[in-house]
Parts: sequence; structure tokens; C-alpha cells
Amino acid sequence: MTQRRLTHQRIVSCLPRLFGYAFSLTLDRDASRDLVQECALNALKAKRVPSDDAAFRAWLFTILRNRFLDQRRHAARAAANLSDIPPEDDAGTWHQDDMLINRITVRNGLEQLDPIHREVVALVDISGFSYAETARMLDIPPGTVMSRLSRGRRALLNTMREPNVHVLPPVVRRSSS
Repeated sequence: MTQRRLTHQRIVSCLPRLFGYAFSLTLDRDASRDLVQECALNALKAKRVPSDDAAFRAWLFTILRNRFLDQRRHAARAAANLSDIPPEDDAGTWHQDDMLINRITVRNGLEQLDPIHREVVALVDISGFSYAETARMLDIPPGTVMSRLSRGRRALLNTMREPNVHVLPPVVRRSSS
């Protein structure tokens, strides 16, 4: 099997996690898809590819992050549209409604985080990278990763604890006499 074909297969296996990370950065489905596609193209063009699976995965996420930062430097991104929720595999059950509400709640919470906290939460909690891997990707000390993650998680929990349902004032009806 050629090196390019092997790289392609390894990229495909990482696509769901890359999309999740891209979405946490852009908060936009279409922009996330474009970002993942650009990341994959850059990886396929690379002359040298890490052979270790963990290093390969970290390398891909670094490419994606760098591409995102390049895009952000060149143009302002539109505000996120959190109502554009990716479809679930199974639909039509109450369980799915609960899952959708949970996803919206988490996404709303993530949107309210500072970008530096959202990025670390996305890499560690959503994408499953270790503190050390995250520190290498972001070029920051592991202690900074841990403190940003702690602050990000705390802020996310506080946001998610806020009530999402508000009681409306009663409607006063006037009698027609």
C-alpha cells in the first residue's frame, strides 16, 4: 500500500474527531467542513507524515488549528448559528429529544466560553487528547492546559446549571362588557 493511500485511510479514521474540534473552533457546520477538508488536503500534500498513530493524530489537529488561525487572521468569521444541529442517527424517540437538548445546552455553554478555554475543553474533553498532547499542539506549558481546562470546565458547568426555562408572566385578559 502506498504512503499516500495509508495517509488517506488514517485521515478518514480521524474525520469525526477533526470535525468536532473544527466545530468547537468555528461554531459553524459549513465552516467546520471546509476547515476539515483543508486540513486533509494539507496532510495529503505533506512530504513527511508521522508514523506513530498518536503523533499522526496530534499532527492533524495541529494542521487544523493552524489553518483555522490563518483563516481568522485573514477574515472575520460570522457569528455561530447553533440552531443548525447535525442530524442524529436515530430519530423519533424521546431519548433523542433529550440528547438534542443536551447537545444544544453544551454547545450554548461552549459558545459562551472564552476562546482559549473553549479550545482546551474541545481538545481534551471532546477530542480526547492528553494534557501533554494538547500542550504541544497549542505550544503552551501543560500547567497552562490544566488551568485553562479547569476554568473552562467550571465556566461550562456554571453556564449549564443556569435555568433554561423561564416562567412567563400570566396573561391578563380583559372581559368584554
